[in-house]
Amino acid sequence: MRFAFTENQLAFRDAVHDLLAKECPPSVVRDAWTNETGRSSTAWTELAKMGVLGALVPEAQGGLGLSEIDVVLLAEETGRVALPEPFVEHMLVGAPLLATEAAASGITTVTAGDPLVPYADTADTIVRLGHESFVADRDDSTLEAHRSVDHSRRLFSVETSGSPRALDAAEVSTAYWRGTLGFSAQLVGLGHHLLATTVEYVVARRQFGVPIGSFQAIKHKLADVRIALEFAAPLVYRAAYSLTVSDPAARTHVAMAKAASADAATLAARHALQCHGAMGYSFEYDLHLWIKRVWALAAAWGDATWHRELVARAILDT
Repeated sequence: MRFAFTENQLAFRDAVHDLLAKECPPSVVRDAWTNETGRSSTAWTELAKMGVLGALVPEAQGGLGLSEIDVVLLAEETGRVALPEPFVEHMLVGAPLLATEAAASGITTVTAGDPLVPYADTADTIVRLGHESFVADRDDSTLEAHRSVDHSRRLFSVETSGSPRALDAAEVSTAYWRGTLGFSAQLVGLGHHLLATTVEYVVARRQFGVPIGSFQAIKHKLADVRIALEFAAPLVYRAAYSLTVSDPAARTHVAMAKAASADAATLAARHALQCHGAMGYSFEYDLHLWIKRVWALAAAWGDATWHRELVARAILDT
């Protein structure tokens, strides 16, 4: 059996990587903190042109008809650049749930959340998961803003006054676990960016006439981050495969992926901040944009502790 991504999957990832490198540099992420939408505008448009936003929508409805294993690397790349867009909410949750040409093409933007919904003020359609799960038009919804640690990922509670479409249990389950997979992949990408940024910094920063990266304490911290990410990434990929083939244990595998990726990215954020020293606390320096996205996503759709408890119950019940 071959345990590797196909050439097509890797080529698709590379194309998205190149697109995001051009359309979503750190300046775009920083601008999203203070602009009117909290979003990137051009990156979203270019992803739509590439067909990425409708990757999981069937071909008959204008999508690419791909699966979770085909898109997990794309989600990881959006995490690597801290893309200020409802990428997971739209591509992995909302678009396949609606399965319309408008959602597949990106003409209609879909967001989703449980219970708070990010980017709800700029989306066309809102999927709310939780005690009452429904799909509603934004124009028929009342939004209440909530504070977010990541100022580009603006959060809202949603109440609808229209006639929302109720979601059945199967739809909610599929949406939730796909979304959790997507955030797990983004956390891995965020962790890799923080590690690469910190390595670059400790090689350039000098104390006592030598790079601080030569200090054993610094080496140990970064090695711990590398190990955590190397263990988390395969769990995310396995979870994507399990969802693709409808493995009965897929939920457990996704829970393992979220717990491991949240732990690894949080470790990367903590050590990046420590290794950067006072520079890391500066608002003008870009590091905090990635750290705060890690904090936001690590807590979203179930934190590491909650998902570990799911895994424990699955093990003890067998």
